[in-house]
Amino acid sequence: MHSLERIGRYRLQRCLGSGAFGTVWLAHDDQLEAPVAVKVLAENWSHRLDVRDRFLSEARLLRKADSGRVVQVYDIGELPDGRPYFVMEYADAGTLADRLAAGPLPVPEALRLTALAARSAAALHEAGIVHRDVKPSNVLLRTAPDGSRRVLLADLGLAKSLAQASGLTLAAGSAGYQPPEQAQPGTGIDARADVYGLGAVGYELVTGTVPGPPGRVVPPQRLRPDLADDVQRALMRALEPDRERRWPGAQALADELDRLAARVSVPPRRRRLDGVRGRIGVLTLSVAAVLAAAAAAGTVTLLHQRSSSGSPADVVRVKDSTGRIVAEVPSGWGRQLRDAGWNPEDLGLPTGHEPGLAVADDLAKWPDLDADVDGVFVGLSEHGDVTARVNALAHSGCHYDGGRAYTGAHWQGRVRSWSDCPGGGSISESALRPASGKAEPQLYVQIRRTDNTGATGATDRILRSLRVT
Repeated sequence: MHSLERIGRYRLQRCLGSGAFGTVWLAHDDQLEAPVAVKVLAENWSHRLDVRDRFLSEARLLRKADSGRVVQVYDIGELPDGRPYFVMEYADAGTLADRLAAGPLPVPEALRLTALAARSAAALHEAGIVHRDVKPSNVLLRTAPDGSRRVLLADLGLAKSLAQASGLTLAAGSAGYQPPEQAQPGTGIDARADVYGLGAVGYELVTGTVPGPPGRVVPPQRLRPDLADDVQRALMRALEPDRERRWPGAQALADELDRLAARVSVPPRRRRLDGVRGRIGVLTLSVAAVLAAAAAAGTVTLLHQRSSSGSPADVVRVKDSTGRIVAEVPSGWGRQLRDAGWNPEDLGLPTGHEPGLAVADDLAKWPDLDADVDGVFVGLSEHGDVTARVNALAHSGCHYDGGRAYTGAHWQGRVRSWSDCPGGGSISESALRPASGKAEPQLYVQIRRTDNTGATGATDRILRSLRVT
């Protein structure tokens, strides 16, 4: 397998992962000029007809599902040695297991992601398929053209048609995500088996811990004391050993988790960042508090001038009081400037007074996430991990659109976005490092908009303008 460089028109680039029966490669479709994932049957199983049939069955079931919530199959074929392969869409943003590497997620985000995974499972069930192995590593994230994230269910290696599943006699699944009926041969299963796996996924996203055996699951509030009672009840109902007491289907679970995600918040004017507890053991403050602290640090300068020399006529170039940070913002946003710096401790980073600025059409509105305001906050940090802090942020009441990688001439990093906030606007949070690969300095950038139109383009234009000396 290592000698392969191409499979048909697909040029192999790197191995994405290997399992018991196959290897998945990142490849490039030279005709469509697009990345794809190619799954190839392992060489040591190539002569086992039953394994071969199971491998091909996964491709057929994915194709049968025919849903934008399930990984799509584009092509199928055979290598010269007879091994089958199939070509799928490539999920560039990793998996929920990758998201868990830094610890549990903010509760609203964990609930929304689990709800999306449940809707993916519901799509399978509507197509007459039960997954049988729902777990974080099988829930993929793909960046959409607008920068938001799609949630896709993948790896149907254990999946069966619901008609077959009623008579299954062999145990299947992964420890911690496996309902008791899948561990007891001869019981037969239905779509509620996937409800159990989805409950386990939600439990892990909230607590950072894989649940224990069925019937002996530690209530999640013991691991995350700030968890609301109704969230715990929803997850524990999904994890009921008796399937008759579980949610009746994945769609019902998704609806409840979406409802809870919208409710898990403090009153709007006292909105705080959800605590990121558990493995990383940190409680960070809200970004509104960061900006309020930055705003209080200096006086407001009224900006009447337009662009500086060399800047487009529709932008204003601003600097902090040290002259280290330079940014360009739309001229309509550049009416007020506070440039006296910030304390990165407010974001959970090492304390200090670092260069920073906030510029907006009305800075008095910054601390209120319900307020309509267009503007930018930029804070420099020479210590700590800004990316980890940005990954932990949440904005209760806003719709989380997902995260994406950003690469520009001067900066690279991660951008996370929210839309449909209580005031009707959008928020983006960025963690940036030099594009040269140097570790420092780092930048934390928050961009607020009064609407959701063109948010990705506006964000990237501002990020491209940033300079630090």
